[in-house]
Amino acid sequence: MIIKQLLVFAAAVMLASLVVSVNGSNFAFYKLSLTWPNSVCKMTTCKTPIPTYFTIHGLWPTFGNDIPVPPYNPTSNKCNPNPTSPDDIVGELAPIKGELDKKWPNLWVRKTNVDFWKIQWQHHGMCSDYPHDPLDYFKDTLNLAQSKRFDPFKALGVQPSDQTPHLLHTLLENAYKNFGAYPQITCSMPKKGILLLKEIRFCLKRTKKTPPSVVQNCPTNVGDRCTNPLTDYVWLRATPTIFGPHNVTSDLLAST
Repeated sequence: MIIKQLLVFAAAVMLASLVVSVNGSNFAFYKLSLTWPNSVCKMTTCKTPIPTYFTIHGLWPTFGNDIPVPPYNPTSNKCNPNPTSPDDIVGELAPIKGELDKKWPNLWVRKTNVDFWKIQWQHHGMCSDYPHDPLDYFKDTLNLAQSKRFDPFKALGVQPSDQTPHLLHTLLENAYKNFGAYPQITCSMPKKGILLLKEIRFCLKRTKKTPPSVVQNCPTNVGDRCTNPLTDYVWLRATPTIFGPHNVTSDLLAST
């Protein structure tokens, strides 16, 4: 009887281990996260020239409850069998390196673009539907970000301005009208009472086909320093913002 109980217990432990190991593969949707550089850069912490267009932060597998899939780990989160390692993606990305350097740059002076791509692959790509194909993962993300469909200015219905902030609720409603679904908008706060639109994240359903193309409402419409769409006014600055000794690098890296 005791042996039988031990065998049942061992089987339960093994099953639990298997559930954990495939946990990362059961995500529901992707987030295409695009960054407005002027909202996260100081001249002393970001590379120059600062891009005057939205840059790519990443394409992130996300669970239905809006929790990001944790990074690949061979012990605790073996979401895909033997995905390409971060160190092996550099050569595979050579055909699109020029496009990546322009559209998917690392803004922080202390890290190279390649460093940024490796982090994004380790944190998100290895547990995506592209575990053995980093070239297609990055290429498809580039194509999504560069398509008119995912143009943040078109979706938000505004252009950069140093004169007028925007009610967050208005931006979200504009996006729903122009894009067809509610995105997620995140903010930085370089100075108390000043909210800058840091990122817009478009949510796309996970389907059997890649690249993802079916848009959906993001479960959470605001993030980081943005909290209340009905009262928060946010800036989409046309020029880099310097408000004093605030380290925006921590804001930029907080959601990698």
